[in-house]
Amino acid sequence: MLGTIVNSMAIIIGSILGVVLKRGIKEVYRSTIMDGIGLAVIIIGIMGGIKSENIVLVIGSIVLGSLLGEIIDIEGKLDNIGNRLEKRLGRDDSNFSKGFVTASLVYCIGAMAVVGALESGLLGDHETLFAKSMLDGISAIIFSSTLGIGVLFSAIPVFIYQGSISILAGLVKDILTPEVILEMSSIGGILIMAIGINILGIKKIRVGNMLPAVFIPIFYYLVKMILVFNS
Repeated sequence: MLGTIVNSMAIIIGSILGVVLKRGIKEVYRSTIMDGIGLAVIIIGIMGGIKSENIVLVIGSIVLGSLLGEIIDIEGKLDNIGNRLEKRLGRDDSNFSKGFVTASLVYCIGAMAVVGALESGLLGDHETLFAKSMLDGISAIIFSSTLGIGVLFSAIPVFIYQGSISILAGLVKDILTPEVILEMSSIGGILIMAIGINILGIKKIRVGNMLPAVFIPIFYYLVKMILVFNS
């Protein structure tokens, strides 16, 4: 859990710095910066997404994961959390919920979040999450300087998400092969690309409701192992 704790603290510190710096950045600059971030996020997503060695599994995972996510309405729940936090804090910030949801998804979806949490839980190796903490802390400065204090509260779902993966990793360690992790990371890359599209305002994609897709490969390879064992 050490890596997850450090990661969450880096987001909080970065967000506070971003809010402080926000006062000195003109709106036109913030808009251009967000466009740049959106483009960078898309490239990061593409780089991760093209690594898949089983594109049929990726497509199937996104379809099944999106269906499950829509039933659960993960994004709606994240929006509700953001709105409740905004009301409780008594802030008149139209970007609060957007900052919270966008940052939560960016920090939770992706290879470093999944692989880093798995390494932390299985091996006690926190190096990947420490590296992710530096990246998230820097991006939190930029995000919060454009989207506001809502970004700071994304540290909560990051802590819960990565912490849960670290704790539960021991239960599924036998099927977490490099092949499984590769496909999970590839799906995460595609979802990250979708976040970039959202940031640029090209189309509103309900990325949060696609989140279960990242974990479908685990069940696929589990079923595959069972069939091979029984054959």
